[in-house]
Amino acid sequence: MEKEVVSINRERLCREFESFTAIDSVSFDERKTADKLKAALCELGFEVQEDRAGEYYGGNAGNVYGFLRGNLPGPGVLLSAHMDTVSPGTGKKAVFGEDGIIKSEGNTVLGADDVAGIVEILEGIRCVREAGLSHRDVEVLFPIGEEVFTKGTKVFDFSKIRAKEAYVLDLSGAVGTAALQAPTLISFTAEITGKAAHAGFHPEDGVHAIEIMCRGISEIAQGRIDEETTFNIGLISGGEAVNIVPDSSSCRGEIRSFSHEKALAVLEGTREQFRKTAKAYHAGFRMESTVDLKAYQVKRETSVVKRFTDACGRLGIPWNLIRTFGGSDNHNFLLHGIDGIVLSCGMYEVHSVREYTTVKDLEYGAGLVAELIR
Repeated sequence: MEKEVVSINRERLCREFESFTAIDSVSFDERKTADKLKAALCELGFEVQEDRAGEYYGGNAGNVYGFLRGNLPGPGVLLSAHMDTVSPGTGKKAVFGEDGIIKSEGNTVLGADDVAGIVEILEGIRCVREAGLSHRDVEVLFPIGEEVFTKGTKVFDFSKIRAKEAYVLDLSGAVGTAALQAPTLISFTAEITGKAAHAGFHPEDGVHAIEIMCRGISEIAQGRIDEETTFNIGLISGGEAVNIVPDSSSCRGEIRSFSHEKALAVLEGTREQFRKTAKAYHAGFRMESTVDLKAYQVKRETSVVKRFTDACGRLGIPWNLIRTFGGSDNHNFLLHGIDGIVLSCGMYEVHSVREYTTVKDLEYGAGLVAELIR
């Protein structure tokens, strides 16, 4: 016998989206969002905990975790959406259009990244509970600091998690899209040390750090290195005044690749190029790097993928399995033995003041959550 499809309360869903987006919740200032989430989870019957992750970063809130016991046999499921937004994220207001599109007023982000995921999780669970329908054990994790290289889940105690499957609602595009693969992301800072001199009287006595930095950069390919790797130097600085040969210069960049080994090789090649250029001009050189995210690929035949495609099929939502060049908390889930995939929650043009979502996407997303926990 086919399962009954859960009916989503559109008006309540929109009100909740509006109320969450109205909260200022940029990275490490998630206190009000955390409090609102904890109250909503308690009302739904969850056992709720908040950790002290914010203390590691000078923030005012921790990761919010909840457990809800189900009445279906078998393994539980973990659902996740992050609490923080990017800037400009202060004074947000959701504007509902007659066409069903929800935008900001145009001077801030909307915050659909990731409020859309938050409210879809809450409403999907709420509707299943209200209908008295059976469901799996449900765990939820709403992290802080996702937008700054998933810092919240980097310090989360994963021994709390019982589920072995996770759905992270944090992907752009129409509901029904899921990312099974994501890249390694390495950030780096390179510094050249030269020698200061008066630029007018004795420029030949100086060692021009900015020139050396630029020569090093000019020897490094930028942009798309190959079909699975990108490289970008996005910031460069140096010097103290226009009449002084600069004795220092630094640049910051990132490497992304679906191959972790290739990303490391590109990093080492970058280091060697800067070292060689600095040596040729008798300058000093140092470089620091951080592996912010490690590449993963979830196989299509795993149960976490099959449950997703089956749920989409029951709802009549076309599904699409892709790879993404973005990061998410799912990187950290997989590092801790949890099979996870990242689901689109219907957000578009994120990280810009043009960000928007639609009422229909929110409904579809909540309906999908309801199916996944059943």
